[in-house]
Amino acid sequence: MDAATYTPSAPSCWIDLDGPVHYVDHGGPVDAPLLVCVHGMGGSHANWAALAPLLTDHYRVLALDLAGFGLTAGSPRSASVDGNRQLLHRFLAAVTDRPAVLVGNSMGGLIAALQAAQEPQTVSAAVLIDPALPLALTVPDPLVISTFFPYGLPGPARRAVNRRRPPVTAANTALRLLRLVTAEPSRIPRDVIDQHVALAQRRGMVPNADGDMLMAARSLAWILARRRRYAAMLQRLTMPVMLIHGDRDRLIPIRAAKHVAAANPSWRFEIATGVGHVPMLEAPVWTAGRLIDWLPSALAQAS
Repeated sequence: MDAATYTPSAPSCWIDLDGPVHYVDHGGPVDAPLLVCVHGMGGSHANWAALAPLLTDHYRVLALDLAGFGLTAGSPRSASVDGNRQLLHRFLAAVTDRPAVLVGNSMGGLIAALQAAQEPQTVSAAVLIDPALPLALTVPDPLVISTFFPYGLPGPARRAVNRRRPPVTAANTALRLLRLVTAEPSRIPRDVIDQHVALAQRRGMVPNADGDMLMAARSLAWILARRRRYAAMLQRLTMPVMLIHGDRDRLIPIRAAKHVAAANPSWRFEIATGVGHVPMLEAPVWTAGRLIDWLPSALAQAS
């Protein structure tokens, strides 16, 4: 699979929300509850390719590409956290007339939580998978520092650092990102890895991709820095919430998730043992089992 022939593993769909927005429809019973999957920073619809097929016997599953990521262009839309929260809200209004289950990972978990807090009538339940959280007091992983350090620099300094780095291909960038977000990359199915690599090659042709990533990263950092406001937002969630977190997450340490779980005792909290930042890719069968076990009672409670 290469950039020229790239196609998602599920039917590709487009909707006009101030420009084309891409999502994939994994199918499922037409009258079943709707699950909308929201990826993290640097991610895409492909992040759900291993998990979604395990859920479609019970649920209808869509996976959205946020503005500035996957196959959805950013400009003139904002690729910031707030801009993509608004995009998610418009997407939900366009694809369903009922509350949906939001399943969000990393930055997508934050965006799902913001949508649930600000527009609770649109969300029946929320599944937050290793969501972006204010960091506990811990030393960042060296691989995390080397990957994200340039995004914190002013433009000229960032460009100077990037010029000093040896050139890397889009495929190598995708593989490096998968190594960063997993404890054991070999657990990801080979066809799912190939899909991520092919999509990264196609993303290499997208104008302003680096600018969109920078906008998302800075807006995310700003929200996470306001710890008390973030904690208060989570405590306002009125629908059932499941928090899933890998205990070998390099990006968001498990300590941060345990702190949030303790502050929200009504939530279901599941720890993915030996798993990194993306349980839906690294442990899709385990993750699907947790959702299928919890969602019926959660949706009954919500209704």
